[in-house]
Amino acid sequence: MENRNHLRLLYILLTAFLLFFLTRSWLQFLPYIPSDKSSLLLPSSPSSCSHSTTTTTTKPPPLDHQSDVPHHPLDPLTLSEINLARSILLSHFPSSTPFAVHTLVLLEPDKPIVQSWLPNHPLPPRLASAIVRLHGSSHLLTIDLGSRRVTRDEVANAASKSGYPMMTIEDMTTSTWAPLSDPKFNSTILRRGVRLSDLACLPISSGWFGRQEEEQRRLIKVQCYSSEGTANFYMRPIEGLTVLLDMDTMEVVEISDKGADVPIPKPDGTDYRYEAQKANRDPVRGLPLKPISIEQPKGPSFEIIDGYQIRWANWEMHVKPDARAGVLVSRAAVTDPETGLRREVMYKGYASELFVPYMDPTDAWYFKTYMDAGEYGFGLNAMSLDPLNDCPRNARYIDAVFAAADGRPYVRPGMACVFERYAGDIGWRHAESPITGLGILEVRPKVTLVVRMAASVANYDYIVDWEFQTDGLIRIKVGLSGILMVKGTPYKNLTQVPNNEEMYGTLLSENVIGVIHDHYITFRLDMDVDGADNSFVKVHLSKQETAPGESPRKSYLKATREVAKTEKDGQVKLKLYEPSEFHIVNPSKKTRVGNPVGYKVVPAGTAASILDSADPPQVRGAFTNNQIWVTPYNRSEEWAGGLFSYQSKGEDTLAVWSERNRPIENKDIVVWYTLGFHHIPCQEDYPIMPTVSSSFDLKPVNFFESNPILRAAPNSENDLPVCTAAASA
Repeated sequence: MENRNHLRLLYILLTAFLLFFLTRSWLQFLPYIPSDKSSLLLPSSPSSCSHSTTTTTTKPPPLDHQSDVPHHPLDPLTLSEINLARSILLSHFPSSTPFAVHTLVLLEPDKPIVQSWLPNHPLPPRLASAIVRLHGSSHLLTIDLGSRRVTRDEVANAASKSGYPMMTIEDMTTSTWAPLSDPKFNSTILRRGVRLSDLACLPISSGWFGRQEEEQRRLIKVQCYSSEGTANFYMRPIEGLTVLLDMDTMEVVEISDKGADVPIPKPDGTDYRYEAQKANRDPVRGLPLKPISIEQPKGPSFEIIDGYQIRWANWEMHVKPDARAGVLVSRAAVTDPETGLRREVMYKGYASELFVPYMDPTDAWYFKTYMDAGEYGFGLNAMSLDPLNDCPRNARYIDAVFAAADGRPYVRPGMACVFERYAGDIGWRHAESPITGLGILEVRPKVTLVVRMAASVANYDYIVDWEFQTDGLIRIKVGLSGILMVKGTPYKNLTQVPNNEEMYGTLLSENVIGVIHDHYITFRLDMDVDGADNSFVKVHLSKQETAPGESPRKSYLKATREVAKTEKDGQVKLKLYEPSEFHIVNPSKKTRVGNPVGYKVVPAGTAASILDSADPPQVRGAFTNNQIWVTPYNRSEEWAGGLFSYQSKGEDTLAVWSERNRPIENKDIVVWYTLGFHHIPCQEDYPIMPTVSSSFDLKPVNFFESNPILRAAPNSENDLPVCTAAASA
């Protein structure tokens, strides 16, 4: 008995040490206030560019987030407002009762209030929306910051709506190391030949599969890796070991160990850091790349006003970080080149949900069906961007202010960046053929504006770009990089694998399988094309056959317009051989020749889910059943996977809302588009993935009277500086 007590004491001390170490490593998530706002601007290095009108870009004066105040109805909660909201919550709930803040954000004013607000006028009342966990219940609260009181406190009814709020960072970090308090877990790790000091674990959302133990408990699964010999511990899984944990009590519910015969892959060749490559790199094959940079000796052509409002060329918009969505782009409007009028395009757009199901039905893998926004927080996991690498030298940066689980604010410096991009692309061009006798060559360069964020959700990294073009096009682009989630295997070569054995992926290296999986990113696009009342039009292309003797042609394509009357009319599954265009038009606004003004969704990244619709992950992720959905505007329908997507049963998703089949013709409508990727891993993805990207467009269609960049000026040599090689470092 005495030896057992000593062993228990040893476990407690070891757990305390590891928790202390973990806390130190997660300091980036704790409240932090920079002494200045140096993250807003990366000053240009001394340049040897010669230009008669070159000016020096200066660093802006230091800003203190403590003194931030809102300037726009959509500005996020400031540091002082979050502190105020926290003090109101402390007064609202009994002082002896600890609570956890899962969401604390601005409750945006109603659309008509925002749309009617004018700059330099008083702001609408500032309200905060909070989701708080207390005594096992989820409270939805509205906090009036002006009157300093809670005006709504509604307890979510689990009987009518399943699921739990997005995890906090504290949920994730505490869950990661909670199994160390269980002696059975520790002894299992040691039997696998892994030292506890080399242990690296991940919190994995458990999904929902209808089992009794899943009911009425907020559960998470924990799986672990060996970090011995490499920073890339993801490539060294302790295969088959899964811990089921109660996230509220931190109690180990179950330990499943079904991989004791699977060796842990070796660390050789897995470290992706530059220092490791320098130490082990062979001579470069081919010509090495020299550094490249865009120089703007006259400064950028855009301005960031009061932290979040952006003006560039003919565009203006409001951009703000969000803990769940990442970045919200609101009030996007373009100036008409003919009239000079500001014309609305999109009221608000953002990544509503990311669904990542893995295709391995075995015990340690079947539940890996992540919702990276609703479960983990896409914005919570967006790290500070790396100047010169994540964003070019001419970028400007936007900080995020978020609330921790105890309600205290903290700053994530440089979470988003804004920059002008010129990659040698062409805006428009025409050269006359010599046969015409006209010596015409007219070309215009294409410069665009990019708003970028990058989220590191454990192993995977996502890069999201909102790119604005002067011709009115908006391109939404998603890049996938980071590290694969891999499976351990006893096989070192395909010749060892029996013909009838299913590996559920690709053998990437000795003892390492990259498991097949999908990525779906569903964007919510509240389009207000020249006003709020819009219609969704499917323009079908179909083959028409000519009548006998009508023409030497036998067939041609005909465009037929179909106006969607209800939500089901607006549901679209893309078909390659039944092509259509998808227009959002304002039927009350017409061009000079009578076309309704509009924008169109130009699909790309069209991978579609082929899972069984009754498969539990697909029931929860049913918002990916179509590539396009159209719903009437409803401010409570923001998250495609539901407000409480963690462990939900899928009864509060976009697919469920759309079943109401509400009218959508000439209404304030929301368009939802899902960008999809099927990922069959390959050896080039090992040990870290080159970025794979896809995008879709929102493109003007009869929105302008003619080419909106017809008057754009060409570049001339006198406009550009002459730089020496040293200036391009």
